[in-house]
Amino acid sequence: MAILPPPTGEHIAPPEASSFFKEGYGYVDLLHKYLPFPGTLSDRAVPVPGSQKGDLSAIYRNALSPGGVKDSLFPSVRTLPQLFDNAVKHFGDNSVFTFREHDYVNNTPTENKVSLSYKQVDGLINDYGAGLLYLLEVNPFKNAAKFASHAKIDAHELAYKSYDKDNFSFVLTIYSANRHEWVLTDLVSSAYSITNTALYDTLGALTSEFILELTESPVVALSKNHIVDILDLKAQNPEQLGALVLMISFDPLTPQDSELVARARSENIVLVSMDQVIKTGQVFPKERLLPSPDTLYTISFTSGTTGSKPKGVMLQQRAAISAVSLVLVGSGYEAKSNFCFLPLAHIYERQMTLSGMTYGSTINFPQLNGSPLTLVEDLKFFKPEALSNVPRVYTKFEAALKAATVDSNSSIAKAIFGKAIATKQELQERSDGDKGSHFLYDRLLFPKLKAALGLDNTQFLVTGSAPISVSTIKFLRAALNVGFAQGYGLTESFAGMSLSNKYEAQPGTCGAPCIGCEIKVQQLPEMGYGINDEGGPRGELLLRGPQMFTGYFKNEEETKKTIDDEGWFHTGDVAQIVASTGQIKIIDRVKNFFKLSQGEYVTPEKIENTYMSTDPIISQCFVHGNSTKSFLVGIVGIDVPLATKFLLKQGVAKSSIESPEGLLKEINKPAHKKALLTQINGNIKNKLLGFEKLHNIYLEVEPLTGERNLITPTVKIKRPIAAKFFKEQIDNMYEVEGSLINSSKL
Repeated sequence: MAILPPPTGEHIAPPEASSFFKEGYGYVDLLHKYLPFPGTLSDRAVPVPGSQKGDLSAIYRNALSPGGVKDSLFPSVRTLPQLFDNAVKHFGDNSVFTFREHDYVNNTPTENKVSLSYKQVDGLINDYGAGLLYLLEVNPFKNAAKFASHAKIDAHELAYKSYDKDNFSFVLTIYSANRHEWVLTDLVSSAYSITNTALYDTLGALTSEFILELTESPVVALSKNHIVDILDLKAQNPEQLGALVLMISFDPLTPQDSELVARARSENIVLVSMDQVIKTGQVFPKERLLPSPDTLYTISFTSGTTGSKPKGVMLQQRAAISAVSLVLVGSGYEAKSNFCFLPLAHIYERQMTLSGMTYGSTINFPQLNGSPLTLVEDLKFFKPEALSNVPRVYTKFEAALKAATVDSNSSIAKAIFGKAIATKQELQERSDGDKGSHFLYDRLLFPKLKAALGLDNTQFLVTGSAPISVSTIKFLRAALNVGFAQGYGLTESFAGMSLSNKYEAQPGTCGAPCIGCEIKVQQLPEMGYGINDEGGPRGELLLRGPQMFTGYFKNEEETKKTIDDEGWFHTGDVAQIVASTGQIKIIDRVKNFFKLSQGEYVTPEKIENTYMSTDPIISQCFVHGNSTKSFLVGIVGIDVPLATKFLLKQGVAKSSIESPEGLLKEINKPAHKKALLTQINGNIKNKLLGFEKLHNIYLEVEPLTGERNLITPTVKIKRPIAAKFFKEQIDNMYEVEGSLINSSKL
């Protein structure tokens, strides 16, 4: 069979696709009248005839576009500036950014809500971009003879039209928690054909230095709390970071910051505030330097879970628009506001944020200096209509809601909510797309649960980045009376490349591949996965299309390892393509599994999610095992109030557990651990097989943190590092304490 050429990715208008796709459809018509598309179209994939060969399954494409992958829903929208320009034209007076005013004197958020419209931000883009380029062009520390990135500054206005994946601008770096200035800087970068990248706290100093040196970034736009960090980094690495000559503070610089400005000068850096940059642009205006679909939009560094140096994933403007199309096809013109919680440095949140702008949605931002602990406070302040988050946050929501409802100490609450939630689940499982509406419960009970989390107005939730329990989706979808979509994607696919039906009768798939990506699987006989398996082909998932990355930045070796000669990216994830629908089910990792001594294979993520979604006392979970041991052990994070309550029931004196140290000392005693394991394994029941249940645990309040370098920004566990970090505790559980439940019935 002839090799299928890699798709080029033209705009969508295939005559063989559904009647929805015609060249004549306008931007607003398509948004309002036809999106989201019926699930019978968008949530299905079909095999390409004659494309199966050898150990590879057939190629599957979205049913909307069986003739080939496409990079955009709209002929007139091929780049992010075109996307935002359309939003300004059609939704100009809508608020695009909303945030809490910050009291810089007391360093606390106020109760005042500040909004910027699409028209206002459009004007800021012009001034910010012009000021940025001017300050780089006249920078006294610029040395085009020494630094290639400085030469690119001088050539930028003449060269930008020729930019592509191999020829691109200097790199602008963003370093900040989520805030509207982050997204504004991102929009400015695109409007002026400037490639950007991002740093984030969990990278650490060494990795941040590595990224700044590798990209030869001349400018960092950042929050004020990171200025000293970057100055220290340059002071310690003056040669490696010699290209860095401009820093833009998102926060105001006052006369009291004169020493900070002077110190920056001593490091050959001009330090200015964003307001100063904008005012400079007003004095020295400059026309936008618009990108093409081929222009390199961003380099997203992924830390991975092994602890090695991060790889810079190169993503073009084309990939960004393709990623937006996925969300529009699946969600459409529904949510008028969302909450920007996951790190913008991670591509998942950028996909969701950009998608919202397409239809004039409002992006709400966390309070400055916020944390996961202030999430619910912020949700109650903004009451967004949509929320994207990771499974570990949703399992905490689930545990909190269960404690107040189906697991409540109040027999009345338990009975009422238990009946309501069970009924709602039954109704939602009748057929795909069924919201399970109930006249009484939807008005009297579920609004109270939604309000407890600040989700009063929320219509749907989206999750991705890691596996999530089907029971979690079913419970939250019912208890909160919302849609719940699960997506699949990677940094290399500009986050989500598939998204399930929000009201899937039987959740568990990640939906069909989007119009910008085609898929197939390569069988893995050593793991028991084949392309002729019952229910659909199973094997390593391979991706190709305009939504995919073009390679790893300055890392040809890793690029060749993951992208084959036909342009297919090998994900490392094991999937099944459901035979009847072409939808994706992620079932394993090629490398992320291990075998116990009795020969049983274990997938730790599934076990961790099951424990966290089943018992609210568990806030974190890291499952460990190896081929020399017959049972699993775990590092577990605990909810302090519930752990205190548990120990009091065990007869422990209140005085001995009033301090965190006392609490952890008591709960880590073998007798108490055994009692706790008996409780949580009892709650698990038949959700896990016997060999999948934990036999011993070590408990802390929050064992898995970014400060310890044990989790990624999207809260994925860095397993090799975690195993090394907790080696002493793991060895003690295996070699000293042993199994605490080997005589118990599992």
